[in-house]
Amino acid sequence: MALPEFTKKMVEVKLARYCAEKIPDHARHQIRIAFKIRGNSVTLFEERPYYQDNSIWTSMPIANFRFDPNTTKWTLYCADRNSKWFLYMDIDSKENFDDLLSEVDRDPTGIFWG
Repeated sequence: MALPEFTKKMVEVKLARYCAEKIPDHARHQIRIAFKIRGNSVTLFEERPYYQDNSIWTSMPIANFRFDPNTTKWTLYCADRNSKWFLYMDIDSKENFDDLLSEVDRDPTGIFWG
């Protein structure tokens, strides 16, 4: 099931702004932050040029936000070194997407940004 249209647009606007502001202009040729939406899942990831060929960009997952249409709450997941998703235990599911995005940005445990 896909995100409700209004919710999807809201998330797209917030994450587009977040990704644009996270990386300074002078570093965008070295690193980018992007997102993709698939069904009820939104994945935030980091992109960097491949070390052997700068024309190829590789991606690494940072965070995954999952929307439950029954509760209208978002749940936050973090990736391990093998890009497998695990429930992030330090914050409960929230109705406000911004609360989870703020937790990723603060990264009090170092699990998202290292």
